[in-house]
Amino acid sequence: MKDMGTVHQHVLVIGGGASGVLMAAHLLKQDGIQVTLVEKGELLGCGIAYSTTDPDHLLNTRVHNMSAFADQPEHFHDWLTEHGRPRHETDFVSRATYGDYMQDLLTPWRGNPRLTLVKDEATRLQAEDGGITLTLGSGQQVRGDRAILATGHAVPEATPGLDNAWHFDGGIDPDARVVIIGSGLSMIDQTLSLLKGGHRGQIVSVSRRGLLPLAHGTSLPRPTGAEPPFGAEISWLLHWMRTTARNAEANGGSWRDAVDGVRPHAHRLWREMTITQRKRFLRHAGSWWGVHRHRIPPASWNTILDALTRGQLELRRGRFDGMEDNHVRILHPDRSVEEIAASRVIDCRGILRDLETHGSPLIRDLLKQGIARMDPLRVGLDVTLHCQLIAQDGTVQQRIQAIGPVSRAAFWEITAIPDIRAQVAELASQPEAEALA
Repeated sequence: MKDMGTVHQHVLVIGGGASGVLMAAHLLKQDGIQVTLVEKGELLGCGIAYSTTDPDHLLNTRVHNMSAFADQPEHFHDWLTEHGRPRHETDFVSRATYGDYMQDLLTPWRGNPRLTLVKDEATRLQAEDGGITLTLGSGQQVRGDRAILATGHAVPEATPGLDNAWHFDGGIDPDARVVIIGSGLSMIDQTLSLLKGGHRGQIVSVSRRGLLPLAHGTSLPRPTGAEPPFGAEISWLLHWMRTTARNAEANGGSWRDAVDGVRPHAHRLWREMTITQRKRFLRHAGSWWGVHRHRIPPASWNTILDALTRGQLELRRGRFDGMEDNHVRILHPDRSVEEIAASRVIDCRGILRDLETHGSPLIRDLLKQGIARMDPLRVGLDVTLHCQLIAQDGTVQQRIQAIGPVSRAAFWEITAIPDIRAQVAELASQPEAEALA
């Protein structure tokens, strides 16, 4: 750990989930940077992803890819060993365990004057007089040289009649039918929790595509080495992807090798798409990419597959169209309407939410002020490739940056730890003159 030394930059990191803690940890590795980390919650480093306490909610990435520092690939593995939780590097550990790791990242810096932890909610940011002023919910103001938004995923407010996947407390009749809206990773978690709790009733998952996340293979991925057609039309990109997968299988591998071989190019692929191409990708290929790219551990898949085989878990393709008197309405692709009686309905529709309605108070205020704007497809905040906010009038906010999920409009694949750690490492290493130019 480095001493206080001469501080030449004070960085305000807003949000203490995984993105914020990773950002703070990387900044503190740099000489002369002071960090103030603002988080309203009780836990640092957890956010919605790692705050679960269910040991069956596993990471969907192996231990060897989950180090907080790319230049220290064994960091997480060594932490597990030091804390009496040894795992093989190809294991999948619980998300709660990873939350403990995230919380521990800043332990070496506690008590050091270069790190200040503030438990409060950020409500307003203003760039003025060569710096940044952050206003907190308590009314306190904090001055810094630049601010980095690490507010994470936009979690929707509770909808009457629906249980929120992120704040679900169970309490279901074990023989009752449960409807889950969505079929992604949060649906997998909720189904695993229900089954572990002895649920015997039917579980119905409703989603537009009716697709489940697929399983990781039993061996380490082998990149194909093929370079994708950057800037190509989406139809051609999909054709290339299918051909690459078939070639991988013909050479003794699997489609997983093809998908993992493309991952290092994901940011550039997204960056070189036109707005029209991005729109087509989201409409026609986004769901397919998601289930192949964001896979689940084999143990989770086996439990889900068993429930599907027994008929306890059922997938229905359609759009949630509201509910009334404990009946869920489903609008099917053929426009027919089905009503399903349900004892409980769990909202697992995912994390791609409109920040103007579901963002944090600070994000909504930045949008209202015109300091920030949504990207044309409303995927997230409009930011430059250096993560700087773009204002409503098109000017670049030199002193305000955004990282992690809130910046996905520019990077798309920026929700997983390996991608976020690369992003924060680059920002942390920027010279002060470049960062504040």
